[in-house]
Amino acid sequence: MQKRNTQSRRRSIVELVNDQQEVTVDELTTMFNTSEVTIRKDLTALESNGLLLRKYGGAIALPTGSSELAGPEVSKRKQAIAKAAAALIKDHNRIVIDSGSTTSAVLSHAQHVRGLVVMSNSLEVANHILELENEPTLLMTGGTWDAQSHSFQGQLAESMLKAYNFDQAFLGASGLDVTRGSTTFNELTNLSRVMAEVSQQVIVLAESEKLDRKIPNLELSWQDIDVLVTDTDIDAESERLITAQNVLVIKTN
Repeated sequence: MQKRNTQSRRRSIVELVNDQQEVTVDELTTMFNTSEVTIRKDLTALESNGLLLRKYGGAIALPTGSSELAGPEVSKRKQAIAKAAAALIKDHNRIVIDSGSTTSAVLSHAQHVRGLVVMSNSLEVANHILELENEPTLLMTGGTWDAQSHSFQGQLAESMLKAYNFDQAFLGASGLDVTRGSTTFNELTNLSRVMAEVSQQVIVLAESEKLDRKIPNLELSWQDIDVLVTDTDIDAESERLITAQNVLVIKTN
């Protein structure tokens, strides 16, 4: 019953956000007669599923057409980005993959790669590896489970990463800022930075619509990113500004 109540409340929150464009934690707490902690957990879960965007004190609707509820077209675009990123992986590469729906899809397009060593902080990535016929070697970061990012974080995870070096890091992004770099609502950004530090090539996977998201926390500056894999809807000026910062932009349909 509790699970059904949670699902029903979260569906109602999404509908409310889409109708009003913006909601506050206070009004949701009153409306659903529950605690601020519960509402904040709801908003965190809904953002991680691509259904809204968190902001200080509440949440706002996604830009038109960017919700996961849009269905197959969004999923197809993410798969295309993951496939293009996977094409960069060579036999016997040592790679690190951050948590995220797009990054997790990379391995399903890398089944031809042999001798692969993969480290991740994501249980979803680990589950994908178990299904692969090419049997990559899996390393997990360990650490403290973070419910917001659905991944392991913290000093233990960072120490584990620093004990290795990698050919490539595959990282997602909640948002993109043409002047700053990749951005996120999650304040736990240090692990992504460590992933970048211990990798020779840093590859960010993000749909072009994430350029429309105004998000406060800088995750990686463009100086720390080597490749951006996105879609062909990226506008020419944004591509020019990002490329000017020595980032290779790969576009896919």
